[in-house]
Amino acid sequence: MKDLAGLADGKDAVALSSIQSGTDGGKAVLAAAQRILREIGKPEAASISLADVDAMAAAFAATRLNGDGVVPADSAKEAATQAAVADIVATLGGVADRSGKDGVDQAKVDAFFEQCGAFAAWAAQPQADAAILPLGDGTAAAAAAWRAVKAKVDDFFARCKLAAYDEKALAAVNRGEGEYAALAAGDLSLGVSEVAGLPIAHVAPGGRLPLTGNVNPAWAAAVAAFAKSAVAGLLGERTALGEDDWKAIGAKLAPFEAWQAAKPATPVEALGVDRIRELLASDEQARIGALIAQDAALAAEFDAIVEVERLVRYHRDFHRLLQNFVNLGDFYDRSRRSTFQAGTLYMDSRKCDLVVRVADAGKHAAMAGLAKAYLAYCNLTRPSGESMQVVAAFTDGDSDYMMVGRNGIFYDRQGRDWDATVTKIVANPISIREAFWSPYKKLVRSIEEMVAKRAAAAEAASDKKMSGAATAVANADKAQAPEAPAKVDVGAVAAMGVAAGMIGVFLTTLIGYVTGLFEQPFWIVCVVLAAILLVISGPSMLIAWLKLRQRNLGPILDANGWAVNARAKLSVNFGKSLTEVASLPPGSTVGGDDPHADKPSPLPGLVKLVVIVCFLFSLLNYFGVLHMALVKGAGLDPADVPAFISDGKEKAPEPDADATKK
Repeated sequence: MKDLAGLADGKDAVALSSIQSGTDGGKAVLAAAQRILREIGKPEAASISLADVDAMAAAFAATRLNGDGVVPADSAKEAATQAAVADIVATLGGVADRSGKDGVDQAKVDAFFEQCGAFAAWAAQPQADAAILPLGDGTAAAAAAWRAVKAKVDDFFARCKLAAYDEKALAAVNRGEGEYAALAAGDLSLGVSEVAGLPIAHVAPGGRLPLTGNVNPAWAAAVAAFAKSAVAGLLGERTALGEDDWKAIGAKLAPFEAWQAAKPATPVEALGVDRIRELLASDEQARIGALIAQDAALAAEFDAIVEVERLVRYHRDFHRLLQNFVNLGDFYDRSRRSTFQAGTLYMDSRKCDLVVRVADAGKHAAMAGLAKAYLAYCNLTRPSGESMQVVAAFTDGDSDYMMVGRNGIFYDRQGRDWDATVTKIVANPISIREAFWSPYKKLVRSIEEMVAKRAAAAEAASDKKMSGAATAVANADKAQAPEAPAKVDVGAVAAMGVAAGMIGVFLTTLIGYVTGLFEQPFWIVCVVLAAILLVISGPSMLIAWLKLRQRNLGPILDANGWAVNARAKLSVNFGKSLTEVASLPPGSTVGGDDPHADKPSPLPGLVKLVVIVCFLFSLLNYFGVLHMALVKGAGLDPADVPAFISDGKEKAPEPDADATKK
């Protein structure tokens, strides 16, 4: 760009004259932009917009070759090549093309034909070694039948050897009568595991495996299949097998088993060996490779389109990115809304604009607490089942009625409403005004809790007495003589006397201070009382003032994954603009009489009036203003009337009898 001032406008169109043509990068982008305008039929246009770039990209992506090095099946003109590409996608999966279709790239093609070659080489081994297929095409069925009975037959011959070693083991290896009795006690089925677990045939020293007749009924079908497909073909017709015969069959099937174990594990097997050999015998690998190369040769042209699109998008969005990430200008300008502000929360008669979406409230709160702001984490839900979590900063008002479980309404940036419920609170001062009243509110709450506890204790004691009285009445006929009263503890009485004396001294001293205070002019009393209030509220106000000065947006965004490298302060005045406390609309009044409202008490207004009058009277009297006004009001000459006040330096003269009379 020749001039970056245009970025502030945020338009999605870039004038061609604003692109530098003296640099290699600018020259390439300008040429690409001009080419795009020609291709879409706007060769005389002076600017290029995002819609122009999108139209060109859509048209380019829909062409047979679009420069991404990926070719779908329909990119090929020959039916055989299209089928080969389809086979690759079906077996190894496809690669997304710019057109949105599944295609193949060079890596996918190479892997496919490599696996086809490995599978074809494995499939050709029986042609070079006849021992692999001793029964030809029937070898696979024979091997399957042999594997089906192998474990059971091995078990049979092992039992025969054990019986030959010691005749005492004969009964045990054939299983006891008790097992048969247990089987016979219920409904018999040849498919149950207990029957299949019995020996495959009767065990005897040097025994032979019968292929017909006395075979375990659960294994009779498997033995018959083995005899038909494996024994008859490898050894000839037999009615029984000795252990040597069994081993001979295993030896003849061993090459086939080894060959099967070496089979490559590849999805191309699904194509079948005939299709694989057909693909390997053709030149489809070279044809597909050439097609991919033709497509990749157009990459530079499409990359130029990408560069133009990037320039147009930067021209439209880069300034907004700076305003929302670098200097947070959109956030501090209350006429706009920053990208991280998820919406508006209405709760506790307040409207909160600083609401940020979070993924995990617990993890977020661990860092966001450093923001020194009052934060409320809320779960949001909609009737459709959607849900999310947000955190809202309360920067004005008070926290008296904020609590976990409080409900509100949230409106997102699309104007959709959500049900909001507070799940977690990170408490920090909201305002200095709230901090001033905080000690007194705590005192009131403590008194209320203490009174509630005393009332509960008194009620429990009363209930206990009532229960005791009822019990005494019910058991009047069984009443016993009352116990002797407990002796008085002299030490306890003395301690109580000392405590009473100390309380009396404290009250006397306090009354003395209070009396001395109220002997002063009333306005001084008011100043002293104000100073006392300031002493009580001062510490909490100071702490609130310090925390409000440290209130910072940075930790809230950092906890959400942002990299905020500067302090984004939330001053008191700016904080008030982020939270709006409910008020009546301009020009409106509260109308209507509430028939159930409590009658207003005149006492508060009367107390205020008396305090103001006393304060003014005391102030005017202290400075002599009231005295002089009375003298002049009586029509007397102030020079003839002695002053009854003192300036604090010398005592006022005693008035003579005539002056006093006047």
